[in-house]
Amino acid sequence: MTSLTTVRVRYQTIEIGNTDVCTLRDNQQFSDPDDEALNLGMCSASWPMFGVIWPSSLVLANHMLDYDIADKRILEVGCGMALLSLLLNHRQADITATDYHPTVEYFLDRNTTLNNNKEINFERLDWAEDNSHLAKFDIIIGSDLLYEDQHIGILAEFIERHALPTCEVIVGDPGRGRKNKLTNKMIEFCFSSKHVKPENTTYLALPFKGHILTFSRSG
Repeated sequence: MTSLTTVRVRYQTIEIGNTDVCTLRDNQQFSDPDDEALNLGMCSASWPMFGVIWPSSLVLANHMLDYDIADKRILEVGCGMALLSLLLNHRQADITATDYHPTVEYFLDRNTTLNNNKEINFERLDWAEDNSHLAKFDIIIGSDLLYEDQHIGILAEFIERHALPTCEVIVGDPGRGRKNKLTNKMIEFCFSSKHVKPENTTYLALPFKGHILTFSRSG
C-alpha cells in the first residue's frame, strides 16, 4: 500500500462538519511502485483523481450534514477521500466506504485517526463484479461518479444489488451530462427520482453547475 512519504500531501479542515483531512497536495501526484494501480487499469493521469476533495463531494457533504441517518445502514460508493464517510462516521453512522483505487484505504485509515473517530469499514471492489458478501443498505451515497457512459449501467446494477427494498440513493453530480441516463436506469429498478439544484454553495470557489440526485424506493 502506498506510503504518504512517496507523494506530497496537504492537511486541511473542511468546515462542513469540521472534518480534518489529509489529501494529496494536488492532482499531479503519482506513486505506483508495484504497478498495483496499473494492473487495475489506472494510468498515471487517472491515479491521483481519488486523492483530492471535489466540489460535488462538498455539496453532498453539506446536504448530508443534518440528514436523518438514525438506524440506517449507509454505503458510500466510489468514496475517494471519503469525506462523506468521515462526516457521517463522526455522527456515529453505520457507514461502509467502498472504492476501486488501491490507495484509498490508506488515506481513509489516516483520516479516521486524524479525527479521533472509530474505524470505518472499507471494501475495495469493482462495481462490475458480484460483491455478494457485501450487505444491502438503507442509504447509498456517492459523488462525481459518472465519468463515462459505460459506467451508468454498471453503477445502477451495483446499486440495485446492494439496495434494500426500501432505499434512498443520493448522488452529488457535477453536471457532466449523464444524470438523465442514470435516472432512466434507476427507474428500471423501481426508483422514483428528484433532481435538486443546491441553493447555497458559497463555500465553493466557483458556482456549482450540478445537482443532487435523489432516488427513492419503498418496499
